[in-house]
Amino acid sequence: MTTPPLWTSAAIAEAVKGKASANFNVNGVAFDSREVGSGDLFIAMKGEATDGHKFLGNAFLQGAAGAITSQSIANPHVLVEDSMSALIMLGGAGRRRSDAKVIGVTGSVGKTGTKEALAAALQRGTKANVHRSVKSYNNHTGVPLSLARMPANSAYGVFEMGMNHTGELAALTQLVRPHVALITTIASAHRAFFKSETEIAEAKAEIFQGLVKGGTAIIPRDSEHYDLLNARAHDHAAHVISFGRHAQADVRLIDELPIHNGTMVTAKLRNAELHFTLSQPGAHWVSNALAVLACVEAVGADLGAAGLALAELEGLAGRGARHTVQLEGGKALVIDESYNANPASMAATLAVLGDESVSRRVAILGEMRELGETSDELHASIAPHILSNHVDVVVLVGEAMTPLAKALEGKVEVSHVANAAAAAELAQNLIAPRTAMLVKGSNALGLSKIVTLLTNGSK
Repeated sequence: MTTPPLWTSAAIAEAVKGKASANFNVNGVAFDSREVGSGDLFIAMKGEATDGHKFLGNAFLQGAAGAITSQSIANPHVLVEDSMSALIMLGGAGRRRSDAKVIGVTGSVGKTGTKEALAAALQRGTKANVHRSVKSYNNHTGVPLSLARMPANSAYGVFEMGMNHTGELAALTQLVRPHVALITTIASAHRAFFKSETEIAEAKAEIFQGLVKGGTAIIPRDSEHYDLLNARAHDHAAHVISFGRHAQADVRLIDELPIHNGTMVTAKLRNAELHFTLSQPGAHWVSNALAVLACVEAVGADLGAAGLALAELEGLAGRGARHTVQLEGGKALVIDESYNANPASMAATLAVLGDESVSRRVAILGEMRELGETSDELHASIAPHILSNHVDVVVLVGEAMTPLAKALEGKVEVSHVANAAAAAELAQNLIAPRTAMLVKGSNALGLSKIVTLLTNGSK
């Protein structure tokens, strides 16, 4: 049986109100020429830094079957006035043509991991296609791209949505139009753009505005902003489901037992009780798993299969991947949390480090960006989590870590360095047998290079 193309040139032209220069079919969509594969559609967009039209030659050399452009070219293309607008229109058309049950995921912490876990849980229970946004494609370009990539015959679509300003989620959710909208948690991320966590909660609650008629909102019952989220959810959702450890949560934790690199969990859902093994360690992952199960139950998917999927999850690069490093005299563990950082995720991953049965714990922590006027206070607030989790050595990276360095003076062994390169030198001397090393910080710092240097392909 021949698999139908993702898009035909005629369907693209109709969706974006453009004109096709020739007939062609595509099986993928990209706006980064480096990601173009054979048979893909390349969308040449003009940005602040560069113009995608400069890379059309490279895109076709890599196998692009066609392009969306705002200027005529010799290769097959659909001509439009504005390529960015065309991307949004193509994403909207991708959503409209699909009968998939669509789930939107947002939150201050745990968006990407929860999105991946949810897609795996849904896929484990069906032979049909489960589509998800890749990487952290969660903004004004990533979301329409992910929608444009969704096959028309998908059974489920799982889309991550992010924001750092008021109004961003309102626009994205109207494009995604989810049947289920999930908020993982609310925390002090992007505080440079918000006066308070309450404002962050309000902005995250915008995701409910795009719910289809009869849609379901899923919210964290343990959040101090629960009442606000619950009120906003009821403004737009036919059904509101809460999850968490709280005794009144609709999907709640009954019991948990930490095991090696994971947790045994018993959860009470609205219409079932499920006992499963969660492969990822940490209290934050227990919360993520409850959110996943709430979504699975809400769309009527297989809960037993979801439990199996949660037992099989592997850590994501930059978001909890665990690497065993063989050294002379024994093994060391490197926990890769190098993709992002805010106070809540710092606390959660330091707790994971504290639970490791090792001889020594080392934390390489990069500064947290976009915290605004609260930056000094929030960086210093990490100190109790370092001390309570018995971290032996701390390497702090970046000028914004100065308040934390001062808070730790005389309490633990601390080095404060300017950049990832300096931290890498220290890390190579600190890694040793029976050592667990956590690497965490804002992605812009490049701490992933430390992980690569230390692990050298280890798993």
